[in-house]
Amino acid sequence: MAETEERIEESVEEAAERDARRRYVYGAVRQYPDPVLRMKAREVTGFDHALATLAARMVHVMQKARGVGLAAPQLGVLQRVLVHQADDDREPAVLVNPVIVSSSADVDTVEEGCLSLDAAGVTVEVVRPVAITVEARGVVGEALRIEAEGLEARVIQHEVDHLDGLLIIDRAAPDQRRSALAKLRPQPVLGGLD
Repeated sequence: MAETEERIEESVEEAAERDARRRYVYGAVRQYPDPVLRMKAREVTGFDHALATLAARMVHVMQKARGVGLAAPQLGVLQRVLVHQADDDREPAVLVNPVIVSSSADVDTVEEGCLSLDAAGVTVEVVRPVAITVEARGVVGEALRIEAEGLEARVIQHEVDHLDGLLIIDRAAPDQRRSALAKLRPQPVLGGLD
């Protein structure tokens, strides 16, 4: 009996932790239809303490949200900065002013979610190249060239889309886009007056 009560208590604690994490994410990450999500981010010109602070904050929010990537516009900052961590065994990466310089001809269709659409629980299938080459700068301005494939390539492409004001619903098939927009549309509150 005590073992069952202990398991129930652990489940309640896990649910409370998930709820706290969800509130944290929704407070930090801009949610659709926030207009900043549709704006194109500006090139970063200063590699300074402010940029390092932004990158650290982005990594923190991404990890607390249990996400695999985050773009600065999702925090309301219109700078071309993204962070990603597609593999728990690797350190989070910061890409400043990323440019996808090549993409594979091979593509894959995978269901994607987004922290900025998470409140509505929206996921859609998105077609993306399976491998890409990205050129960017690091947080202190060093030149980076990344050959990414699989999940890492998908995450980087998703976050670069955010830097250009694009969302996964923009890349979805028409039927999935309609369904997603229906979920994202504000719902009327029905009820009587007291």
